[in-house]
Amino acid sequence: MTIGEILAVLRRRWYVMVPMALIGLLAAGHLYRSVPVSYQSQSSVALIDSKAVAELAPAFGNPIANAGGTLVVTADVLIRTLSGADAARDLQGLGVTDPYTVSFAANASGPMLTLTVTGTDREKVLRETKILTEFAGEQLGALQAAAKVAPAYFVQTTPVVLPQIPRPQLKTRYQQVLSVLIICTTAGFALSFVTETLVVAVRRRRAAGSTGGVRGWRARRRARGRRLDAVTLLTGYLVLAFFIPSNMTLPGMGGVGTPANVCALLGLFWYLAAWITGRIRPAPGTRLPRVMMLLLAVAVLAAYLSNATRGASRKELLGADRGLIGLLVWVSLVVLVSAAIQDRARLDTLLRRAVVMASVVAAIGFYDFFAATNIADQITIPGLSNSVPQLAAMDRGAFTRPRSTTAHPLEFGGMLALLLPFAIQQAFDPVRAHLKWWRRWLPVVLVGGSLPLTVSRTSIIGAFIVVLVMVPRWKPQRRWTAIGLLLGSVACFKVIVPGLIGTITTLFGSFFANSDSSTQARTVKYSAIVPYLEGRPWFGQGLGTFIPELYFFTDNQYMLTLAEMGFLGLAALLALFLTGIHQGGAIRRLARDESDRELGQAFFASALVALVSAATFDALSFPMFAGMFFLTIAAGGSHLGFIRRAAPQPPTLESSCGSTVQPPAARPAVPVP
Repeated sequence: MTIGEILAVLRRRWYVMVPMALIGLLAAGHLYRSVPVSYQSQSSVALIDSKAVAELAPAFGNPIANAGGTLVVTADVLIRTLSGADAARDLQGLGVTDPYTVSFAANASGPMLTLTVTGTDREKVLRETKILTEFAGEQLGALQAAAKVAPAYFVQTTPVVLPQIPRPQLKTRYQQVLSVLIICTTAGFALSFVTETLVVAVRRRRAAGSTGGVRGWRARRRARGRRLDAVTLLTGYLVLAFFIPSNMTLPGMGGVGTPANVCALLGLFWYLAAWITGRIRPAPGTRLPRVMMLLLAVAVLAAYLSNATRGASRKELLGADRGLIGLLVWVSLVVLVSAAIQDRARLDTLLRRAVVMASVVAAIGFYDFFAATNIADQITIPGLSNSVPQLAAMDRGAFTRPRSTTAHPLEFGGMLALLLPFAIQQAFDPVRAHLKWWRRWLPVVLVGGSLPLTVSRTSIIGAFIVVLVMVPRWKPQRRWTAIGLLLGSVACFKVIVPGLIGTITTLFGSFFANSDSSTQARTVKYSAIVPYLEGRPWFGQGLGTFIPELYFFTDNQYMLTLAEMGFLGLAALLALFLTGIHQGGAIRRLARDESDRELGQAFFASALVALVSAATFDALSFPMFAGMFFLTIAAGGSHLGFIRRAAPQPPTLESSCGSTVQPPAARPAVPVP
């Protein structure tokens, strides 16, 4: 279905689209007038030592001032006290009935607090902010008095920013208005295509005996231009995902608001429009990845409902909303690849384009490594904001860890390790044997050579898994040649980049000796997840709600999934990983030629890399890695469907006694553009 056909359907069914658009405008106008404007006022206070304590601290018996040796810990105690139920009850008695928050001041290294009150009455909000500011000092004094601290040694609060004039917060109102408009527009879009399907079905029945009718109309419509297929849309997604830095997002959408994700969502709308009108049907034999995605979607929705019932903060609620958007992006990738691609050659084209674009990203990583910079920091795109402003070049030892256009060196290495098996398979593919050697092997050199440059255990483990899975399956001559090339590559790195191999060896040595600080920091956090599972062990607290600003970094996708989606989400994630492994093994088992068997082994290796890499960092939190993972899982299901349809059918009672059944034609060994 082309874009012209979509617009033609909307034009013909204007009597559906226009009323829904009007309803959306009226509802949005009503919300704009009825939803009150929220006002917000802030003040800031700083904690200071008493003069007596400042002279000879910490020897004066004030346990609050000396807690942890700094007043930052004292400020944390005060924040927890003001956020408690007793303080909220006391403030209500003083007239503070609107929601308030107490937190550390942004970008402050000392014991400085920000007090915020939000309400619909401007004057009341200002009055409540003044009361809250005074109450903070009184509460700190009460804590020290309860600890029997002499007044001369009291820690005191001093205002550094007086209560500000309340400012209107129009973002919430605009979000609600925009949500209504989007819902009504989407409903009108879907109903227009449902109406088109019903009308076409009626016309088809009426014109069943005529030679003209709908078929001739469809043929004329298709002849007007080239059809827009799923591979074209997914190519646009790949271009946006690989060549626009992952930290560049649409304002207000956080990490899920990348242009690539928006393109994937538009592709899902395209598929739904084509599916509703009957112009496309899911490819047979490709149901498995979509079933696994349904299981993951159920886990995400259950976690979302669990988050709605636990009194989450505003940041967590927004994180849960972003988690739903991320789920839709993943679903759109799986549906477009597994259900919408009907031609084996087009699917091969998509995988080749992914490998070529990943090679370009790897080449940028080479430049970042040797130039000790990050080229993505120099890219600015109008209309996009940086979702991770503190991102900068990272060093390990004497080397700069490249990240190219990704958000982190771990994402850079993990994404390339996912696609390395396909680069190797395409280099050996006999269909591409007519190409020059450098066109076939340059992606392997760039993608594989970039992995050690990240100076990361995740990248090295990923490369080792690819070698361990693919090399033993090769014939002896190819196998020994590959082993020789690998040893030669290690020697080249040792000569060209002195110290790199030694640094990587030291990383693994400290890991096995349990003396690595980064590994210890990860493992210490594993037990910290347990308290968050006690209340909601099955459904978790919501996808996207375990925000490092509020909790901590997990650096482990399985631990993060346990906290956010519980045991149900962990089971769905493991099922998805195992689905990719099963699909690769099934392709290899059912393949009729060596090329398809190697392709199945590539899918097997890629899924195994994802399974292991998820234990080394929070993989699905990074948009490029997550996108490539779901794309390869869906591509494996689609390839398995093609292999099954091309496999010889088992004989039936009729075929065994009757005519000989001709098997479908095998994959042509001709170059595919």
